[in-house]
Amino acid sequence: MVKNFFKSTAILAIAATQLFAAETLFSNSTYKVVPGSSTGKLLVFSLGDVASGFTEINLKLGSFGISADDSKQTSIGDSTSALHSGLFSDTWAERRRIPAEQVEGLGVVMPMYSHDEESGYRIPKGILSIRNIDRIIETPIDPPSYSDDLDSAMLYAPTGFSYDSTQKKLWIARGAGGITEYDISKGVNDPSEKNYIFNIETKTFEKIKSNYKYKSKKNPSILDIKQNPQTGDLWIATEKGLWIKNGEKISMLKALDTSKRVTGIWMGGDPFQIIVETSKPTDDGVKGNLFRSFDSKNFKKINFLDTAGKVQKKDIFANSNYTVTSVAFLGKKTFVSVTSAAAGHVEGGYLELDSLGFRAWETDEDDGSQWLNNYNRGVTERRGATITSITTFPLTKKITGLAVSTDEYGISVSADSGATWTPILNRAKLSKDLGSVRMVPSILYPGEESIVSYKVSKPSKITIEVFSYDMRKVRRIVKDVPRDADNSRSTNAKEDFWDGLDDYGRPCTMGVYYVRVKDNHGHIGWGKVMTVGGNK
Repeated sequence: MVKNFFKSTAILAIAATQLFAAETLFSNSTYKVVPGSSTGKLLVFSLGDVASGFTEINLKLGSFGISADDSKQTSIGDSTSALHSGLFSDTWAERRRIPAEQVEGLGVVMPMYSHDEESGYRIPKGILSIRNIDRIIETPIDPPSYSDDLDSAMLYAPTGFSYDSTQKKLWIARGAGGITEYDISKGVNDPSEKNYIFNIETKTFEKIKSNYKYKSKKNPSILDIKQNPQTGDLWIATEKGLWIKNGEKISMLKALDTSKRVTGIWMGGDPFQIIVETSKPTDDGVKGNLFRSFDSKNFKKINFLDTAGKVQKKDIFANSNYTVTSVAFLGKKTFVSVTSAAAGHVEGGYLELDSLGFRAWETDEDDGSQWLNNYNRGVTERRGATITSITTFPLTKKITGLAVSTDEYGISVSADSGATWTPILNRAKLSKDLGSVRMVPSILYPGEESIVSYKVSKPSKITIEVFSYDMRKVRRIVKDVPRDADNSRSTNAKEDFWDGLDDYGRPCTMGVYYVRVKDNHGHIGWGKVMTVGGNK
């Protein structure tokens, strides 16, 4: 969940930057993951205890899987964030995601929010431009001239980006604030801005004048924007349908008319497809649907299929209170990450889409979870972790990787299109082989798991054992298992953990326990963990 760090001071933010400089991630609370600056790299946005920041992490694919080879972090302090405070609690679907766009010269672009003493990060201020991990530029964009007439500043929050590489323009969807055209054709150091409002009556973009009077019936909020890579048309998701701008002509897509509140657009895949989300708030959360088109004209609701391929009559998407956080296209497969926030509980995962629809991976459940990939499918290493975004990236020159961010448990990466996953958590770089073993967390509560984090400099076979305070062995976790070399850690988080039980499955009594890690090269390391006891 989004932590309450809004009362932190600038001094603490600086301290946090220094603290995390040696970690694998800025924080395990990750909310956006996008491709990094080169092959094998990911850019991860995290929320720390006192500030938020970015990590560029370098991944390598070894004989035993994926590992974090190196990483570097930068804090953006405690006065600015790419994450607004209502990410999971807000009932508007378009605000449950963090938009991001790769822009030539600007790097990765994300929203920028400033701190409101009363409500946290709820003031849209413009965009963050992550040129590289050492250079993050804050770019203010003025609120609309009629912002005082709106009930909330979040009504003009950025909810979508689209970059036109031909004209070198970044289009920004700004809700009730309309559309901002951020022109960098004269260079990133000489940008220009033009702000437009969409007039549904005249079907035109109108420049926003200083004395403009906003009328919601005539000027629907712009909730997302995408340029069609095949045609160059600009697709505009609004509160009143889906519209297409071709040159100066703007026309409504009749398949999704003004009765639909369109909140998201995603394009890509092989064959090329367009996915559209519609959503509206209800007393119980949100009620949405997903539509898809293979020809840019005819849209059909996406089916949910059981394991035998039978179409389900029940509307799984709407009944599960889902909203889309991101979409990743990988050849003939499409991965749609979603969150569901109902009754104070947030659940997130991804749905796997093929040419016929979303396919279930098991048959036993009746609550929609058989379509949701998360802990039960090995994507996350802890039950209850919420997947917050998903992306593809070039893992190697020949392999396209898949990565997800989670709200409390770092990121997970796959080299085989989601068949298997490697979790990557925040790890301090260790100085020598097995000499310093770190338990995460160091206090083990009933029913939880503490990960054994250690370093090996070359491929090794590892044995991990747990001892009581009087050095009586209570548990052998693994014996002679292969682990690849890693500068930060070589843990396999799905095996190298202690759950507070002994070799017979009984809960160990409250107290301090010692964890010994040995390799087949003569190295031995020790760690320490405290359990409060109790039943698992």
